[in-house]
Amino acid sequence: MTVTTRTSSSRIARFRKFSVVGIATAGAAAAVLTLAPSPAQAAELTSATASATKISAADAPAADAPAAKTAAKAKKAKKTYPNNLDGWIKESLAIMKAKGIPGSYEGLHRNIMRESGGNPNAENGWDVNAQNGTPSKGLLQVIQPTFDAYHVAGTPNDLTDPVANITAAANYAADKYGSIDNVDSAY
Repeated sequence: MTVTTRTSSSRIARFRKFSVVGIATAGAAAAVLTLAPSPAQAAELTSATASATKISAADAPAADAPAAKTAAKAKKAKKTYPNNLDGWIKESLAIMKAKGIPGSYEGLHRNIMRESGGNPNAENGWDVNAQNGTPSKGLLQVIQPTFDAYHVAGTPNDLTDPVANITAAANYAADKYGSIDNVDSAY
């Protein structure tokens, strides 16, 4: 009986050993089957991954483009100026510099104060231009035909817009006198 018991105990021990190994193996297999895709899913995943990789590689420069564009826009972003005489002169000077039109803050300010007292809506209704039907208007008292001839691209096409008026007048003065700085009387 002792032998049988040993055999029986050995069998039970072996059975338990196989059972534990079997359960562990079955569990691992079940986990693998749960986590592993079917052949059809694997092919689909491989294809999708390959496509995504190609798209990502192709779009890499495009993905960087928005960041580069934002940085470029920040550099080129239009500076804002106060909506007053100082701001209008400074904005005009920036445009004049970009367009190669000579002039200084002092020359613009001096002429503006003489011509309109700094009032962008000033209009001369009594001089020869007004008598001929084209009154001088704006900060630098420009008539419409002169404004039309010397209007500077990038400014509003409006004679009484302060920046457009200053920039067109400075462009005219540069053509006729070399610079707005050289103007010391009505021009």
